Amino acid sequence: MKEVGDLEFLLGKFPRLEWERDFSFARHTTIGCGGRAALAVTLRSAVSAAELLRYLDRESVPYCFLGAGANVLPADGYFEGVVVRFGMNGLLREGERVFAGAGATGGSLCRSARANGVGGFEPFTGIPMTVGGGITMNAGVREGHFSDVTECVIGIEKGKIRSFSAKECAFGEKTSLFQRGVAVVGAYLRGRRASPAEIADRTAYFREKRAHLPKGRSMGCVFVNPEGDSAGRLIEACGLKGRSVGGARVSGTHANFIVGEGASSADVAWLIELVRAEVLAKTGILLREEIRRIP
Repeated sequence: MKEVGDLEFLLGKFPRLEWERDFSFARHTTIGCGGRAALAVTLRSAVSAAELLRYLDRESVPYCFLGAGANVLPADGYFEGVVVRFGMNGLLREGERVFAGAGATGGSLCRSARANGVGGFEPFTGIPMTVGGGITMNAGVREGHFSDVTECVIGIEKGKIRSFSAKECAFGEKTSLFQRGVAVVGAYLRGRRASPAEIADRTAYFREKRAHLPKGRSMGCVFVNPEGDSAGRLIEACGLKGRSVGGARVSGTHANFIVGEGASSADVAWLIELVRAEVLAKTGILLREEIRRIP
């Protein structure tokens, strides 16, 4: 196994690699906590991504993927591995069909679609994400998720580039195949023709809905809504609004948010377990995490 602390093996093998030593998870995640990693790399093409991931797998070098840094809880401490980020941010449109690179932001996708009279992407308004991260998490809101607009995904599985049909993506409630080690490098998305007025109205509607979410550093919603109920309602009904562990606190605005106020990742993790345990004890419902733990 290669030692990640010694970067010469990577720089020698991939001389054009964009890299950053001593990467800070706290600076690159919306919750603002977590430790550091030996190295972060940004990949600009599917071919270079496949080559690097194949090499890391062969040499048993640990790595994790990171998009916009929302909906993730990084560990405290030092990660002797590589943080892999995708810089492919292009957007290409053919009629109502859009090809989006994994590194394209949700905001750029919505703006491009709006400018070209393509509707269907308005539910993603204001969500902090990249397309790759959004597909991985099947991000969205009640009115629409990535599973509703995804035709196929270009991904890397075991070092090989391949396409995945929507069915193969195994989309579920805030889950997908891509949470099991398959990298997203791009996707073909299908919108629909819509008038500028309709797109503007729907964009304003979703922007207004997000305006009421908690301010400050958070991961977004922590738990998936149980069938027919709301995780936030359950947490609030159990009297957990305002409960805190260290610098982590259950939001008083929306109980399914944990706000970090100088929190460590351990603080956040302990609070998540406390909330889950109390909701289970009082309601019999075991809440499933929406967030991903990294690395």
